[in-house]
Amino acid sequence: MSEQSRTLPPEALDAWAAALRERFGLAPEDLPVSLILDLARDVAVGVARPAAPFSAFAAGLVAGRAGGSPADTAAVVAAISAMAEEWEV
Repeated sequence: MSEQSRTLPPEALDAWAAALRERFGLAPEDLPVSLILDLARDVAVGVARPAAPFSAFAAGLVAGRAGGSPADTAAVVAAISAMAEEWEV
């Protein structure tokens, strides 16, 4: 697969999110695309680009262990974004 074909336009992201929701029985609030993308941006800018997907995985893991509600997810994402904002190497 070429690098160009791996670039995801916004409408493809919506389709991918819908497919994930359908496959795993998720509601829209269970998979908050903009919240996740904001987290990735905050970590990529505040820490390093490779830390973004790793941090998104960690957020999901921690939110799931906390109960997995949309509120749990939002709280974990806020905490990780705050950590990224304060990060100093």
